[in-house]
Amino acid sequence: MIPKKILLLVFACTIFSTANAQIPKLTKKDSTVVSNWLIGLGYHAVDDSVISFSGLFDIEESWNTVAYPSRISVGKYFENGLGVELIGAYSKYNKGKIVDGQILTEDKDFISFDTRLSYDLNKIIGHTGWFDPYIGSGIGYTEENDVSRATFNGVLGFKAWLSDHWGLDINTSGKWAIDSDLSNYLQHAAGVVYRFGVKKNLTKAGEEKLALINKLEEENIRINDSIANVNQVEKDRLLKEKLDRQRELESIAKLEKDKQEIKNGERKDIENALSVLDKIHFGFDSSNLTIDSRALLSKLGSILRKHPELVIEISAHTDSRGPAAYNKALSEKRLKNTINYLLEIEEIASNKVKGLAFGEEKLLNECRENVKCSEKKHRENRRSEIKILNK
Repeated sequence: MIPKKILLLVFACTIFSTANAQIPKLTKKDSTVVSNWLIGLGYHAVDDSVISFSGLFDIEESWNTVAYPSRISVGKYFENGLGVELIGAYSKYNKGKIVDGQILTEDKDFISFDTRLSYDLNKIIGHTGWFDPYIGSGIGYTEENDVSRATFNGVLGFKAWLSDHWGLDINTSGKWAIDSDLSNYLQHAAGVVYRFGVKKNLTKAGEEKLALINKLEEENIRINDSIANVNQVEKDRLLKEKLDRQRELESIAKLEKDKQEIKNGERKDIENALSVLDKIHFGFDSSNLTIDSRALLSKLGSILRKHPELVIEISAHTDSRGPAAYNKALSEKRLKNTINYLLEIEEIASNKVKGLAFGEEKLLNECRENVKCSEKKHRENRRSEIKILNK
C-alpha cells in the first residue's frame, strides 16, 4: 500500500502544477503611455481655400508647399491628456498665386510660428492602442506675402504609433487672422514624430490581469507551503518560526542601522543602490517569481535606469532534491523568468543583464542529495543571486 504522506505529496504537487500553468504574464500591451516629450519633423501645405470645403482638395490651385521637410515641432504631453507644442514651418508661394486677394508677381516666402494646447481624445473614447486622435487650439504668428499677422488656430489630427517611440502625425489647422482685413487659411501637416521621457501606467485590463496574477501567486504560495510542511513535525515548525522571527528582527535592526549609516555617512548613490539588493527566492519545484521577488526586481530596474553604466550578473540555483539534470534545467527556467522580467516589464537593455544557471552545483549549506534537511535550509539554496559586475 502506498504511504499516506506520499499520496498527499503527489496530490499537492498536482494542484500546484495546475494552478501554476494558469498564471498569465504582463506584456507591453497591458500598459499605455501617459506622459512624454515629443519632437516631430515633416511636410506641410498652406491651403488658401479660405477655411471652406469648396477648395479643400484643389491641391494644384490652393495648396502651397515645398519638396523637402519644412515643419518642426516640439512638445510635452501630460497624464491628464493635455499637451503643449511649439511649431515652426516654412513654405513658398509661387508667382501667380492669389494671396490676400492679390496675384503675386514674384515668388514669396511663407513662415509661421505657432503655440498649441491639445487634448488627447483617448481620455474620452478610451485607449485605442496605436491610434491617438486629438483636438487643440492656440495662437500663432505668420509672415505671408511680406505681411505679418497674428492668428487664432484650431487643430484636428491624430497620431499613429508604429512603436513605443516612433509614429506618424497627421493634422489640419484652421488659422484665422486676428486682423479681419487679412485672409484666413488652412495648414495641412504630415510627418514623423519621436517621443522620449516616456512614462507608462497599466491599462484597466492590465490592472485586472495584475490582480489576477497576484491572486494566483498567493494561492500557489499557500499550496507550496502545504507541500513544504508535509514531512515536518510540530517541533520543527515551532523552531522554524522562532528562527524566522529572530532573523526578521535582526534584519530589521540591520536595515535601521544601514539607514542611519547612510544618513550620517552621506554614501554615494551607487552604494545606496547596492544596499537594497538581496537574493531572489523561489518556491519548491517552481520557476515563477513571487510577489516579493517582483518587488525586488522592480527596485533593481529603478536602480539600473538611474545608473545606466551598471552591468549585473544573475546566477540561478536550485536545492539538491531531484536529478541534477532536471535541477540544471529548472535553474535555467528561473534565470530566464528573472531576466525576462527585467527586459520586458522594467524595459532594461539586454546588454545590461548577464546570466548563469548552476542547478544544484553551488549549495549554500550541507543539504546535498540524501541529506535530510528542513524546508528552511532547502529554501536557502533555491535562489537567484544578483552581482554587480561594474560600478
